[in-house]
Amino acid sequence: MDKIAALSEILTADPANAFARYGLAMEHNTQGNTDLALTEFTTLIHHNPDYVPAYQMSSQTLAKLGRTEEAITRLKEGLTAAQRTKNAHAASEMQTLLDDLTA
Repeated sequence: MDKIAALSEILTADPANAFARYGLAMEHNTQGNTDLALTEFTTLIHHNPDYVPAYQMSSQTLAKLGRTEEAITRLKEGLTAAQRTKNAHAASEMQTLLDDLTA
């Protein structure tokens, strides 16, 4: 069974499983299926609003696609989540990307 099928199976049983949802999003991203990846990141954030890596990776994906305004919005949401969860490292990385995008 490939990674996408295995992760999808886990999510069928537990749609809010953050680890599986993040893994599925990352696998889609790796395979170049960025629209599917972004959908999974958004679903993950909906179910787990404190899952900071989802904001970080989805904003990076949006930025690479040239969807700058969406990336900025996602980064601002991610910075709020990082502050809420006291994730200073992710906050620093997201702030750097935000500064780059708004320069």
